[in-house]
Amino acid sequence: MASTEAADLAPDLDLAFEADDSLAAELLAAAGDLADPMAGAELWHTRISDWLEQMAAELPAELQAPAYSLGLSLVGDAEIAELNGDWRGKSGPTDVLAFAAQDDGLDDAPPIPMPDDEGEEALELGDIVISLETAARQAPEHGHSLVEELQFLATHGLLHLLGWDHPDDASLALMLARQERLLANPDQR
Repeated sequence: MASTEAADLAPDLDLAFEADDSLAAELLAAAGDLADPMAGAELWHTRISDWLEQMAAELPAELQAPAYSLGLSLVGDAEIAELNGDWRGKSGPTDVLAFAAQDDGLDDAPPIPMPDDEGEEALELGDIVISLETAARQAPEHGHSLVEELQFLATHGLLHLLGWDHPDDASLALMLARQERLLANPDQR
């Protein structure tokens, strides 16, 4: 498929990206462009758009849209530990949290305000929050570079935003296998 055809099939993506600039300089450097406020926004946009395009055919009807909106934040352990405690009732940091806007439990919530523009109305997916510090600690355990670990965690968070869950080992195995397929594109590593 020609690249122009692929671009025509890719959904529009409104991505809000931020990396906590108070994180250790060596961590930000190890994450490379994926943690850079300018270059990172473009790289993440490209990757997440590609992942959404790869998954388009398998998404349930209510999640199929010509445009999506989501947030991605790289934070430290203290911030993710606070979120983990507040939202999941679990103490301590975790690697990734996903806050799905399209969760079944949010049916009665007020609509999320979207900016008025001339483009397609974006389906709000929610937010992915990744602890750069936890990712850096666990990357060697998983045999990944920090860049690979960040992408792996981002795919995990994205799948959660799209309704995937892993309440048991079988579900987790399916989810991890889907993440690997999303990352199989050599340009993604």
